[in-house]
Amino acid sequence: MLFNTYMFQIGLVAILLERFRAALMLSALYLTLSIILHSWLMNLRWLNANRFIWTDGLQVLFVFQRVASVLYYYLYKRTSEYLGDPRLYEDSPWMRELFARVRQ
Repeated sequence: MLFNTYMFQIGLVAILLERFRAALMLSALYLTLSIILHSWLMNLRWLNANRFIWTDGLQVLFVFQRVASVLYYYLYKRTSEYLGDPRLYEDSPWMRELFARVRQ
């Protein structure tokens, strides 16, 4: 959806990336924490399938991953609402000024 915006089509990609930097970075962090958490859980459960294993490090990682998930879903919703703004999909005076500043 980011690629369909008028700003992307006229070449203001850097401004879009700057505006959505927090969402993009938190998405990468959330993905990384989720992969690490689930890999660790699968590794522990694979070795001892009949026992409940919950280490201190696993609990800390679980809490960080869940906190990151709340922030991720908040930014995801905020980003999708912002991308629904029709001003991003049409030419406007503020975008022309921005484009002129970037070209100089």
